[in-house]
Amino acid sequence: MTTNCPSGQHAHHDVYAAQCPCRALLDLLANKWSALAIGALEDGPQRFGELQRTLQGVSPKVLTQTLRRLEDFGILDRTVYPAVPLHVEYALTDLGKSAAIPLNALRTWVEDNLDHAYRPEPAAS
Repeated sequence: MTTNCPSGQHAHHDVYAAQCPCRALLDLLANKWSALAIGALEDGPQRFGELQRTLQGVSPKVLTQTLRRLEDFGILDRTVYPAVPLHVEYALTDLGKSAAIPLNALRTWVEDNLDHAYRPEPAAS
């Protein structure tokens, strides 16, 4: 599906085209940690430690990289409060809230259908 580029930078956007810049956004949103971070922020702003506890298994390095990329794409805002110790909160932007809707549906679908998904047995040694 192609649409006209509202920025005027390209004739159209087509995620199937190899050089389409929208692939970078698709790659970001299709990332497990991005989808989970966006979901964790649906109920409101959170601090880094809260996010890390919610996203069990994510390393601080990967979470930091994920949050920076989401901020770079305008999906979330990072607000620094001048306090000791430093207080930083992450919150979804309007764009992030709109991305949260289909990602929420995907997470729900995964939870509802995992037991029906084919999972191959590990190869015997």
